[in-house]
Amino acid sequence: MKDYELGAIQERFADIVWAHEPIASGELAKICEKELSWKRPTTYTVLRKLCEKGLLQNRDGIVSSLVSREEFYSAKSEQIIEDSYQGSLPAFVASFISRKNISAEEADEIQRMIDSFRKEG
Repeated sequence: MKDYELGAIQERFADIVWAHEPIASGELAKICEKELSWKRPTTYTVLRKLCEKGLLQNRDGIVSSLVSREEFYSAKSEQIIEDSYQGSLPAFVASFISRKNISAEEADEIQRMIDSFRKEG
């Protein structure tokens, strides 16, 4: 998957689109005015940039995503692991849980996920 490098504001904008898609560009501008205090030109500028990056599309005034929220955040997580932990998922998990205690329920859920992936693998 293509590397979608987004700033915090662009990511927030993409989240708005994902939550409301497909959405008319005029309606999107109204939501951004309310939620982000943006003027209409700002919305269209950010929309244009995310369309150029291949994340969103604006066809006939209807905005939708070309990459789902799940695909985007999955790729972002993979990139963090690659960049910060030399691609080692176990190193990432060890680092994460060393700073944040996980509950027994969370541990059980993670174990079920691992078991499920082993069965599919």
